[in-house]
Amino acid sequence: MTHMPGAAQFSAAAPAALARLGAPMGMVFQVAGSSSKIMIDALRQQELALDADASIAMAGQVGSQIKMRVGGSWLIANIRAMALDRDNPQQVIADIDFLGEGDEEKLTGRIHRFRRGVTCYPVPGTELYPVSSKDMDQIYAADDRPHVQIGTVYPTSSTRAALYVDSMLGKHFALLGSTGTGKSTSAALILHRICDLSPQGHIVMIDPHGEYGAAFDQNGAVFDVNNLALPYWLMNFEEHCEVFVTSEGAERTQDCDILAKCLLAARSKNRLAEQIGRLTVDSPIPYLLSDLTNILQNEMGKLDKGTNSLPYMRLKTKIDEIKADPRYSFMFSGMLVADTMQDFLAKIFRLPSNGKPISIIDVSAMPSEITSTVVSVLSRLVFDYAIWSRNEPQRPILLVCEEAHRYIPNTTTGSGQAVRKILERIAKEGRKYGVSLGLITQRPSDLAEGVLSQCGTIISMRLNNDRDQAFVKAAMPEGARGFLDSIPALRNREAIVCGEGVAVPIRVALDNLEESRRPASGDPSFTHLWRQAGGESDILDRTITRWRNQGR
Repeated sequence: MTHMPGAAQFSAAAPAALARLGAPMGMVFQVAGSSSKIMIDALRQQELALDADASIAMAGQVGSQIKMRVGGSWLIANIRAMALDRDNPQQVIADIDFLGEGDEEKLTGRIHRFRRGVTCYPVPGTELYPVSSKDMDQIYAADDRPHVQIGTVYPTSSTRAALYVDSMLGKHFALLGSTGTGKSTSAALILHRICDLSPQGHIVMIDPHGEYGAAFDQNGAVFDVNNLALPYWLMNFEEHCEVFVTSEGAERTQDCDILAKCLLAARSKNRLAEQIGRLTVDSPIPYLLSDLTNILQNEMGKLDKGTNSLPYMRLKTKIDEIKADPRYSFMFSGMLVADTMQDFLAKIFRLPSNGKPISIIDVSAMPSEITSTVVSVLSRLVFDYAIWSRNEPQRPILLVCEEAHRYIPNTTTGSGQAVRKILERIAKEGRKYGVSLGLITQRPSDLAEGVLSQCGTIISMRLNNDRDQAFVKAAMPEGARGFLDSIPALRNREAIVCGEGVAVPIRVALDNLEESRRPASGDPSFTHLWRQAGGESDILDRTITRWRNQGR
């Protein structure tokens, strides 16, 4: 590496107008678009580390910001990587990413009116200065767009971090983080702030662990196997096949063809079918399960002696089995035959919300083999409602999927493909129709390819897995890479936020959430709980009763 002059050698050339800022901490020596190289004087950096201002004390470290004067403006950059100059140990070479620019306040030399993007790049030799907490306030100050505050910008203790709600929801968002990093509490914090800002909103959240109900019992509605009452006839043909068809290969194709014919006949028995010009197997028209099994029985009776009746028997047996299984009663009860579509959509989509804008769909107690179908039905109803209500006053809906890697896996084979297809479609087309998707996952690398890149805002907490880290970095724009490099070093309840929902990429320490608004996701204290004894017989008695009743 070519030897470059130290800061002490060029600080004398600093303009008098900059004298109030103190000696520069280094200079630019290579400019290459969004990513350039700077040189930092190590001795000056050590002086700044003693400053009482936390931002200035952090100056010159990875993840911190520096500023440089270009014309009448300050250019702001983020330090991405650092290395010692082998020719001069008193100098540090660093890679930077430009964030944006702001006007210079003449009296103090501080930044004001910060804006994203760069109009004029620096030239080699431009001097560098640390960014103060006052500068940070200007850089991260929220403008007049609707926003929610979620925490403080690292490393300050007072600069507030804001999420722009319309930009974040308009292009989807993802919340990522390994288990134990505070992901569930952070999700609850963001959703609570959005609910407080928009009490007449419409949010549907899929909760696979039953942990969010307690957090939103005051400003939301909680639905589980006891009160969801999801009518089975709302399933489309593909979802019917996932539930009723158990065969594979060529036999599956044959069974699906038979089911399509008989399902259409069962739907056509409803008087609502007479009012529809073109009835299809996907039309959400109520039908009786007994009608479907009778039609299967009749069709089987019409067969010639040499024709195989096994497909009809397979379908009829599976339908009868589901009808008789009490675990499926929340969906396949005989009480769910009436046309309750309007009432069901009204309660799930919060239309009207009556000050409780979020629906928590607790799928934890549902049979695992049907959970993906339930999520598929609910997700598709959100999307179909948005499509068919295009000529009505718009009511945008936010669909939030916890443990999203379960429902949008990166495999295109196996069960659960209906939910994968609809969530992928929402990710690609939802914003055109007013449907926003929020994905929460601990394994972003297990998501279907391309889904994460459809999310305009990524909120990443600590990720311990190298493959997950690489996956997230690949989905983000070049300018945010420096922030994403610090993902493995984040503390609990810290996050990197990049994309449309923030003015510039930020590292944020998330606010504490009130105890009553937190999800029930705390880790048990083994050392504390293992000191307690007594009442085990009653615990077992109550647990076994719930276990046998298949209810919570």
